[in-house]
Amino acid sequence: MMFDFHSVPRIVFGRGQFARAGELAATLGDNALIVSSASAARAGLTERLGEMLQQAGVAGTVVEQVGEPQVDDVDRALATARREACTLAIGLGGGSAIDAAKAVAGLVANGGRAGDYMEVVGLGKKITRPAIPWIAIPTTAGTGAEVTRNAVIGWKEKNFKASIRSEHLLARVAIVDPELGVGVPPDVTARCGMDALCQLIESYTSTNANPMTDGLALQGTYLAGWALRAAYARPADLDAREAMALAALLSGITLTNAGLGAVHGLAAPLGAKLPIPHGTVCAALLGPVIRANLAELRRRTTDAAAKHSLARYATIGRTLSGRADLDESAAGEAGAEFCDSLARDLHIPPLGTLGLDEATADEVAQLAQKSSSMRYNPVPLSAATLKGVLLQAM
Repeated sequence: MMFDFHSVPRIVFGRGQFARAGELAATLGDNALIVSSASAARAGLTERLGEMLQQAGVAGTVVEQVGEPQVDDVDRALATARREACTLAIGLGGGSAIDAAKAVAGLVANGGRAGDYMEVVGLGKKITRPAIPWIAIPTTAGTGAEVTRNAVIGWKEKNFKASIRSEHLLARVAIVDPELGVGVPPDVTARCGMDALCQLIESYTSTNANPMTDGLALQGTYLAGWALRAAYARPADLDAREAMALAALLSGITLTNAGLGAVHGLAAPLGAKLPIPHGTVCAALLGPVIRANLAELRRRTTDAAAKHSLARYATIGRTLSGRADLDESAAGEAGAEFCDSLARDLHIPPLGTLGLDEATADEVAQLAQKSSSMRYNPVPLSAATLKGVLLQAM
């Protein structure tokens, strides 16, 4: 048994902990670039953060991240950080703002531009120096970007999304305050929460899973399984918000250390081709991908690794359904049905209504073969199978 385990050195979790942002920032630097989502600015959180920084003696320059970050967004924010000689970065918002701040923090320390370091579609240069200190403050419960070591960035001209990835990109501090999620709209709660659940399931069934990630992934799966519907239906339910904030945090830790699978392998090229939110793609694909994996694994009945993966899907199914009595086959199907049912209850739209057609499905299935997430899927899936998954999600 051998594995590496990476994590943020300090996680500050709990209701009201956002109020500590100024004091924590002051221990890391005196001139901050704040990468804020538009929603955090509208909610007054960006202004509040600026006031806390000022009181702590930290200067702040704000750049706004609208939508999922593109290489141009990162390069513009980077130019601001360099011009202002920022010694600290803070990401405030959903995964998009946090990933942009993460990338900027790494590039300030390592030089160059975003495309120089991107996997698959960029030059793939290595991050060799630790990022300047940066703080992640998520306002949504989804990507777990506050504790991951990769920044997901789109490149429109190349119709692809890929990562800048390095252990040097881990935040110094993650401040996870469930109260920041209370104002998040139900549709955002739904798609972010489904992304977290998907990450937990994929990291548990990953071929790179380890004993450290297993316990965290199952705990997070249990939390998301009961809390996501509640957070969607009752936005001010702090118990549900707290459970989802923790589930998302755990999903970030597990994906960092175990990797993901075919859902995210498909989501990267699909998200680059069509303007569909990442969490919506994950929600629509999760059930079909589980079924495709189960079908392929069952064709390999003499393969010990396949048996191991089938047992893991059964554990997921029992955890989500609450049915410890289900046999392995029924439990695996129960997990897929739970994910489909949850997506319906959260009003996740079919991908066909968002622009996916058969020609795009064929192209995305081919591109997905190059995605880094595919290498940890529990079983290899052909392009034809991946296209079938996309057609089901239409």
